[in-house]
Amino acid sequence: MTKFPSYPVLLVDDEDTWLRSFSLALKSHGIDNIICCNDSSTVPEILAKTEIEVMAVDLAMPGMSGQDLIDTVSATNPDIPILVITGMSQVETAVQCIKRGAFDFFVKTNDKSSLVSGIRHAIEIRELKRENSSLRTRFLQDTLEHPEAFAPIVTCSKAMRSIFQYIEAIARSTQPVLITGESGVGKELVAKVIHDLSGRQGEFVPVNVAGLDDNIFADALFGHKKGAFTGADRARPGLVENAKAGTLFLDEIGDLPQASQVKLLRLVQEREYLPIGSDVTRKTDARIIAATNVDPGVMAEAKRFRSDLYYRLRAHHVHLPPLRERREDLPLLIDHFMRQGCQQRKRPAVPVELLNLLASYDFPGNIRELRFLILDALSCSGDDELNLDRIKAHVRKNPAASRKVQPGEGTRLQFGPELPTLKHVCAELVREAMRRTGNNQALAASMLGVSRQALNKRLNKLRQMEGPEE
Repeated sequence: MTKFPSYPVLLVDDEDTWLRSFSLALKSHGIDNIICCNDSSTVPEILAKTEIEVMAVDLAMPGMSGQDLIDTVSATNPDIPILVITGMSQVETAVQCIKRGAFDFFVKTNDKSSLVSGIRHAIEIRELKRENSSLRTRFLQDTLEHPEAFAPIVTCSKAMRSIFQYIEAIARSTQPVLITGESGVGKELVAKVIHDLSGRQGEFVPVNVAGLDDNIFADALFGHKKGAFTGADRARPGLVENAKAGTLFLDEIGDLPQASQVKLLRLVQEREYLPIGSDVTRKTDARIIAATNVDPGVMAEAKRFRSDLYYRLRAHHVHLPPLRERREDLPLLIDHFMRQGCQQRKRPAVPVELLNLLASYDFPGNIRELRFLILDALSCSGDDELNLDRIKAHVRKNPAASRKVQPGEGTRLQFGPELPTLKHVCAELVREAMRRTGNNQALAASMLGVSRQALNKRLNKLRQMEGPEE
């Protein structure tokens, strides 16, 4: 089972009884990666050998005091959050420790819930700092550490590359991820990439929660005990159990009923759940990724989706753009789906007019719709050329999805008293084609009815042009 957090929590106290009881309290709340130390003088040696996520330090210890330990750790490992554990009579000293670099302080009592919450909060802050640092590095250097992980996602879009960089930064986080985007943009594909990059040893377990009533939702996710209800002749572990040490992917989360949202909130917030028929809660280390094609923020305002659940799920947010906002991917996607559909047959040629036809279509079904169009056209094509009749018929049936000419489009060439030269007209046409296609040369060449090589020559001339045209 995957340890939480990734790096251990270090507890430092000379009282073995307190170390034992606090360890049990942390483990009961899902924090099971713990190192206990009853000799403060050995802490520097531990830090030299092991990367620590969070420290909890008692102030009153023989040898190296808590204050001295805070000074030492803050000087050598300033990124480690230090929680000060103090007695009732040492609050003023604890405040001084905060000024010297401690993260927070707590009074040592029998109730350890506030200290557990403090540890969990410190872990979340540390993860966020790590992710922010990773994001800065990736965006500044414009790099991907694992480009092979994104191979299933066919794209050359700069917007998608930025999303990939963000995904790499958050992949190893334990916090939930909310993926939003229209139907057909590939939300489950992205969720699987996040899981693959997370390094988790468990499985990727997808479940579509749309249309599940509360009882079916609870049984599917949390399972049940034998005899929990009529027909429960054997125990069922549930999908949360199947996803231990892995990832639980909840698709269409926006359609979840209110009663089920309450149960999911407990799972997300406390990492615990209650199987049907059981009175003993179970813990889970599964990472939760949710997806929806409806903006949960809008639904929260309409009281259809709990705002507390929304903000817990949205610890990290990935929004996938629709295909109409990444038209530069059309040539790549068409080629990809052609290869998929021609594994057992000869591949027909793609007519030049296909790109021009699809460039004016907004794809309400996004990539899933494009895949259907290409595979459907292949099914009624010979070996020579792809039959476009089915695609044209589909586009005609969806006139609302055909791209309307925006204000100013088609009127950019103005003719005054003096006519422009052909050179000026050609240059303006090339600029307009590149603008409309998002600088995609293959698509622009198709739109202009020229080869890509001819367009390249025109673009090179444009870059070299200086002064007025002749």
